[in-house]
Amino acid sequence: MEKGEIKIGCCGFPLAREKYFRLFSLVEIQQTFYQLPKYETARKWRQTAPPAFEFTLKAWQLITHEPTSPTYRRLRKRIPPGLFRRYGSFRPTEEVLEAWDQTLQFARNLGASIVVFQCPASFRPERENIDNMHRFFGHIDRGGLRLAWEPRGDWPEDVVRGIAQDLNLIHAVDPFQGRPLYGTLQYFRLHGIGGYGHRYTDGELKKVLSWALSDRMTYVLFNNRGMKEDALRLKEFLGS
Repeated sequence: MEKGEIKIGCCGFPLAREKYFRLFSLVEIQQTFYQLPKYETARKWRQTAPPAFEFTLKAWQLITHEPTSPTYRRLRKRIPPGLFRRYGSFRPTEEVLEAWDQTLQFARNLGASIVVFQCPASFRPERENIDNMHRFFGHIDRGGLRLAWEPRGDWPEDVVRGIAQDLNLIHAVDPFQGRPLYGTLQYFRLHGIGGYGHRYTDGELKKVLSWALSDRMTYVLFNNRGMKEDALRLKEFLGS
């Protein structure tokens, strides 16, 4: 990828993979957040995608989210309440580190370039959470991958910038909610203004394009109901 290049795609496949591959050159895999698929699935996706197609993915929720999160309903193996404190919030436990090792192996089989750690709004800028992040990212094997972090909720900009810089993380952000504070590239995740059901207007997409035009490469991933249509329209604006 060249400096200043803009790549556009969706968070997940909003249509059949074969059709998606003809329309886009980038996707962020979402299934890996809820339940890691088999490594054979990663290899199949890589083999059926065009050679230049790029995959990114979300890290498994066992790393970032507490077991009380409703997203755990999609986890195949139930976690006993007595073990809840062994999961989530980047705790440097055997369980969390194993969840990363499996995420890393899936990413390698997929040929992914970036892994995104999306945190819930309940993950606040408290000392314990920040210490956990330092222990986790200071310990793991990154396997040559670039790692992105998307904090949500009330995080002061200077705290986000400092953590991202200290831990060499790309600050992933919805540009309508904030600006990217650190990273060798920009990673935009567009969740919909006011919610998932939002469909972006032409004016809003042109704003996204103006923010994406940078001396750094920029990834633009749509995560809203009209993601396919909005991503295609942004591609048209970029081409013109």
